[in-house]
Amino acid sequence: MSVFFKLVWFFRQEWPRYSIAIVALVCVGLLVMVPPWLTGTLVDAIADGTLTQPQLFRLLGWIALVAFLSYLLRVVWRVALFGASYTLARQLRLKLFQHLTSQPPAFFQRHNTGDLMARATNDIQAIEMTAGEAVLALFDGAFTGLIVLIILTTQFSLPLTLFALIPWPIVGFFMWRFGKELHISFRDAQARFSDLNDDVQESLSGIRVTRAFGREAVEQEDFNHIAAAANEANQRVATTDSKYDPAIQLAIGMSFFMSVVGGSWLIYHGQLTLGELTSFTLYLGYMIWPMFAVGWLLNLVERGQAAYRRLEELFEIRPLIADQGTYEDKVEPSLAITIRQFKYDVQSPLVLKDIAIQVSIGQTLGIVGHTGAGKTTLLNILLRHEESPDTDIRLGGKQLADFSLHNLRRHLVMVPQTPFLFSASVAENIALAKPDASLAEIEAVARIAEVHDDIMRFPDAYQTMVGERGITLSGGQKQRIAIARALLQDAPILILDDALSAVDVRTEQKILEHLRDNRAEKTTIIVCHRLTAIEKADQIIVLQHGETVENGTHRSLLQAQGWYRQMYDYQQLERAVEEGR
Repeated sequence: MSVFFKLVWFFRQEWPRYSIAIVALVCVGLLVMVPPWLTGTLVDAIADGTLTQPQLFRLLGWIALVAFLSYLLRVVWRVALFGASYTLARQLRLKLFQHLTSQPPAFFQRHNTGDLMARATNDIQAIEMTAGEAVLALFDGAFTGLIVLIILTTQFSLPLTLFALIPWPIVGFFMWRFGKELHISFRDAQARFSDLNDDVQESLSGIRVTRAFGREAVEQEDFNHIAAAANEANQRVATTDSKYDPAIQLAIGMSFFMSVVGGSWLIYHGQLTLGELTSFTLYLGYMIWPMFAVGWLLNLVERGQAAYRRLEELFEIRPLIADQGTYEDKVEPSLAITIRQFKYDVQSPLVLKDIAIQVSIGQTLGIVGHTGAGKTTLLNILLRHEESPDTDIRLGGKQLADFSLHNLRRHLVMVPQTPFLFSASVAENIALAKPDASLAEIEAVARIAEVHDDIMRFPDAYQTMVGERGITLSGGQKQRIAIARALLQDAPILILDDALSAVDVRTEQKILEHLRDNRAEKTTIIVCHRLTAIEKADQIIVLQHGETVENGTHRSLLQAQGWYRQMYDYQQLERAVEEGR
């Protein structure tokens, strides 16, 4: 039952709804106690031969009125109670989404997508049912059972009531045992569902690779193993779950049998009338719901506790970057980067050291180096995905930590080498950061990114659906649409992380020329492997093993005869060979 204590914050928040639901449930619980008493009166009147037509219609009218009022109140408590539980699900999903979006890239390397999806769907649904159906089972079941017991013991016969309820403590013990089994099996089933989710997501994302390497049979076998494990876990849940109803039905059957036996003996000795026994058995029938409610409650609570614990495991993971900045104004796009040293953790080796970069307003900075030189780490620090006391990054003279993360994201926008496009139209993908952008604004940035002509050749132009992850587009088209999306945000600092690798050199030069013309008062950072992208950069740094080994302009670095000159000559030769010169 600890899950209810963990949800106290929500019960306090939604107390008006829960109060309405409880009042309505109490009224319904009292109203449904009336028909059995009226039925017993009717049976005694028939048995005595004293029933009159007006009396019959009056009793039937009261029964009909009680049924109508019960119907209206049931609608009220359902709307109030289940409306509150749906609110909980929405709030938990929103909280989870915000929590996930505040996590650094390393978090998503440790947690599989399928597992996160399972926690956002199945686990939250289990908690939602705890705040709805479980509350219903706890309160209404307990209240109904208490009222029925009071009526049975005070209005009919205490010995007969105790005799009829003998099987129930025994069943209660088994219910407790089933609950413990269910908690373990349901937690395992949720974990296997996460594995299944993750495998399906990964298989669908990599379907092209699977077909290219002819691994369909291997992937099918792997999926079968995971699906079988999930099936076994769910079978264990179903096995435990299936024990509840037979146990309850057995208790109910035994109770009715013992009430008829004991009631018959009391009637024979003149201590009970036939109508009273009829009412007694009808009231005893109302004990079916409390018994089912106990089983249902234990089932839902165990599921809810397991699910809530899985959510808590995520919420307990605090973001590595604390969003404690308060600065919300805009600053000029100048950068001062000082990195004495940086390592990802205490045990890992140094990734960056002795880096000092100054970028003035309107300048273009080029960053190059061999694979693993530290370019991505430098960008992560600049974007504040990583931080260290040995780094000092100043934007417009202010430290990055002074900015709120939201404000920092407004100043910095990055286009990655492999952009992500959503299953929406081309226009919607470009307008991602500015949903209210006009078509003219979208077309303007598409022209800068040299993708407008390609888009106009699509069947529906800017309304063409790009498919999941932009599957209908080429790599170069996806990169240029991502550049257009970044330009529409009009951030002071634009970062291109090898974002021109999939376009030809001529298109690349056109895009860079457009950027120089349209971002004269803004700063651009270009990380690349193809050096033609930074020939006109104001400043170029060369990283090797996390250190700056060269720094200057394109011309000065060529004269230095270092790594930059060697790579430039190699790429020029490679280009000449490709063009057949």
